[in-house]
Amino acid sequence: EVQLQASGGGLVQAGGSLRLSCAASGVFFDHYVIGWFRQAPGKEREGVSCISSVDGSTIYDDSVKGRFTISRDNAKNTVYLQMNSLKPEDTAVYYCAVDPNGASWRHGARYVDYWGKGTLVTVSS
Repeated sequence: EVQLQASGGGLVQAGGSLRLSCAASGVFFDHYVIGWFRQAPGKEREGVSCISSVDGSTIYDDSVKGRFTISRDNAKNTVYLQMNSLKPEDTAVYYCAVDPNGASWRHGARYVDYWGKGTLVTVSS
């Protein structure tokens, strides 16, 4: 059973930083993509960023480019999302997710194979 344990959410003022972590365990694909989605109140879940376990290639949503950085530690099966220059519009529940090839971040959340429980990020103005 694949389990994704996310942590690191919290309350921060605009302009501040937070780091999210997602520890993965259980049966895994030989090659996988792991990353983050977020869902703000009244909005659809959207892809934020992901990283490949094979070559470290990344995808970022335009809204976070230059502010967020995703990284991974394959030995620990853990992915991190460093979020800098946070804005009130970044407020959302952030979900860790896995799929075999990154299709979720290109084509939508319906392609996600595994979801973690969310962690709330609140950015005050």
